[in-house]
Amino acid sequence: MTEALRVLIVDDHPMYRDGLRAALEEDACLLVVAAAADGKTAIELALDLQPDVVVMDLKMPGVSGVEATRAITAASPHIAVLVLTMFDEDDSVFTAIQAGARGYVLKGAGSAEIVRAIHAVGNGEAIFGPAVARRVLDLFGGNLAPARVPFPELTAREREVLDLVARANSNRDIARHLHLSDKTVRNHISNILTKLQVADRAHAIVRAREAGLGRGRGA
Repeated sequence: MTEALRVLIVDDHPMYRDGLRAALEEDACLLVVAAAADGKTAIELALDLQPDVVVMDLKMPGVSGVEATRAITAASPHIAVLVLTMFDEDDSVFTAIQAGARGYVLKGAGSAEIVRAIHAVGNGEAIFGPAVARRVLDLFGGNLAPARVPFPELTAREREVLDLVARANSNRDIARHLHLSDKTVRNHISNILTKLQVADRAHAIVRAREAGLGRGRGA
């Protein structure tokens, strides 16, 4: 008998979270190992329990679903994240995909569609609800211009660190936010200064803000 996929549910609405758990538990091939109400708890549970699939809401207080997805997939790439949200605008879709989500389904989907999506991403497939799939196909078909990535010479992690630097975060704040050591953050910042050919942190912040990074304050 095939081993059940282990699932972590993340949603800040208790009624929806409980209803989804009940729907998934009707499938003998799915095992809900835990549920979380926010992104910070989701990261902790995912790294501790190592589920096969995380069903992730996007808009939550504190650490967002996108930030949680990025942290989980960076630390444990084998964990599949399926975004389950009511938001279908392009920014949400593409940001989630860039963060490492393997699937994106809207909450209006029926329980059977959600269960199928969980099985799909758990088996290594990428899956998107019909409305979202059209947007993805438009992007890769050339009907939408892909967003320009600032500072392409930086790695994705270095851009993430630079964004937090530009929001006036200290190294310690950045380390805590990205679940990195202080030394790793210092190394990233050193690499950023070298690649951007700037003398210090202040000049890096100016460059970052000119490129649209660092909007808002704090991690």
